[in-house]
Amino acid sequence: MFDAKTYTQRRRLLRKRLGSGLALFLGNEESPMNFADNAYPFRQDSTFLYYFGLDTPGLAAVLDVDGQKEILFGDDIDINAVIWMGDLPKMKDRAASVGVRLTRPAAALAGVLQEAARKKRKIHFLPPYRAEHLQKLESLLGLKPARVSAAVSIDFIRAVVAQREVKSEAEVAEIEAALFTTRRMYDAAMRMAQPGVREMDIAGRMEGIAAAGGRGLAFPIILSRDGQILHNHSHIHRLKKGDLMVVDAGAASPRGYASDITRTIPVGGNFTSRQLDVYEIVRAANENAVAAVRPGRSFKDVHETAVLTIASGLKELGLMKGDVEAAVREGAHALFFPHGVGHQLGLDAHDMENLGEDFVGYDAATKRSGQFGLKSLRLAKPVRPGFVVTVEPGVYFISALIDLWQAEKKHADFIAYGKLESWRRFGGIRVEDDVLVTAAGRRILGKAIPKTPVDLAAAIRL
Repeated sequence: MFDAKTYTQRRRLLRKRLGSGLALFLGNEESPMNFADNAYPFRQDSTFLYYFGLDTPGLAAVLDVDGQKEILFGDDIDINAVIWMGDLPKMKDRAASVGVRLTRPAAALAGVLQEAARKKRKIHFLPPYRAEHLQKLESLLGLKPARVSAAVSIDFIRAVVAQREVKSEAEVAEIEAALFTTRRMYDAAMRMAQPGVREMDIAGRMEGIAAAGGRGLAFPIILSRDGQILHNHSHIHRLKKGDLMVVDAGAASPRGYASDITRTIPVGGNFTSRQLDVYEIVRAANENAVAAVRPGRSFKDVHETAVLTIASGLKELGLMKGDVEAAVREGAHALFFPHGVGHQLGLDAHDMENLGEDFVGYDAATKRSGQFGLKSLRLAKPVRPGFVVTVEPGVYFISALIDLWQAEKKHADFIAYGKLESWRRFGGIRVEDDVLVTAAGRRILGKAIPKTPVDLAAAIRL
């Protein structure tokens, strides 16, 4: 946890932003794997963690904005729990550690909310993303699951996003702590990227390093020679010479902050000439997009910087043709780059997106496109100092997508379909860094993880 003052100040600012009513925070419960006492590793709700800092199940909280009261709901553990799981401080002491004075038993939450409802007070709550939260909202507020979405507090969402998207120095330090572990994970992965090694051995080693670093993985490891499958979590292959291994992974810091790094690693250390051509296009797109990040600039512009770099490079390789800007405007490049260039990063790898991607990545002046590829851009609005963003361009050769577009003669003026046949088994390449928006521009966070072909070769051959 941070100190109590940090959480007190966060809640004070939230009350000021909300203005009136009650704000309801539902912490997470244990999630059984196959029976109640065999649970998945516990992960607290990120918004609860941000405002209350307590990383144990069975908790909820209410901020009474008008009454200036903060109440933490939960129960002291019984002797059976102590025997099996160890002791915990009393609820009143845990509450005091994060600056909360009032505690109530977990069962008292319903009464507090029912009284507020009788007085027709506004009860703010956030979008639920677990079935248990839907059930709790039905029990506590009498809302059927089908009605929950319409009753979610937009004011609450916007207030939380406005706070959480600007990271403090302490939060940035947490992300860099996660990146310290992530670099160690990549050091191991690069050394192991040799012919004959199994993907699962590399993924397992990386996960072990993350576990030893504090909180484990920020998200399940994406590691595969099938880099054209954007979120491939299968680790079934044995590597061979000439393979490209895409690794997208991140660790979580002790306080739960995430890192998110992608590298494309040539097995054995050397790119083929064709691989190097595409790799350098993607690396240039990454570096040009990072350089485009600055306060006040829309992240859509950052995305378009990457896209233009990719389209220009693919035209030089003879895979695209015609006017590059027109091709990008029409969305022809999305055959090779069908996703957005990045997203916000913080307590979540895709920070706050459980609150609604459009609230996190867009604003009143920035509307989502319906164009294939561009519609997948998670962050488009202008960035501000304190934002932490990922910059992650890629180039992929997805046979099913090529077949579909070719059959439809889609963007035939811009795509050299006749030259794509020999590229179908190429796979994919992706490169990602984590970037802090500063008052003067930007800073890539963490110690550098090998990215140039020369540095990659040196790391692989250690």
